[in-house]
Amino acid sequence: MEAPGSSKKMIATQEEMMEAKVPIAYRDQCAHLLIPLNKCRQSEFYLPWKCQGERHTYEKCEYELVMERMLQMQKIREREAQLKAKTPQSAAQPIPLIPKTANA
Repeated sequence: MEAPGSSKKMIATQEEMMEAKVPIAYRDQCAHLLIPLNKCRQSEFYLPWKCQGERHTYEKCEYELVMERMLQMQKIREREAQLKAKTPQSAAQPIPLIPKTANA
């Protein structure tokens, strides 16, 4: 299963994420790294100096996803700017907010 618009594939299945009780907001392409991180956190009583390798790997994956989305959005904005530059200004007149009445 692959998320639309992303180069990373979903490795963790929905069943695995449900079994690990991963919150819906965190069920992205990095969820396969979050599952062992959460298990490590629970076994180490959430000590901040433990599970650093797992946390670094998970945060790097999330960072890469964010950067990928930012690049995609930048490309979309560039395309829109190019299209806007190509259209003539007379054709793109705004719709008036107050309509003209017959006897005005």
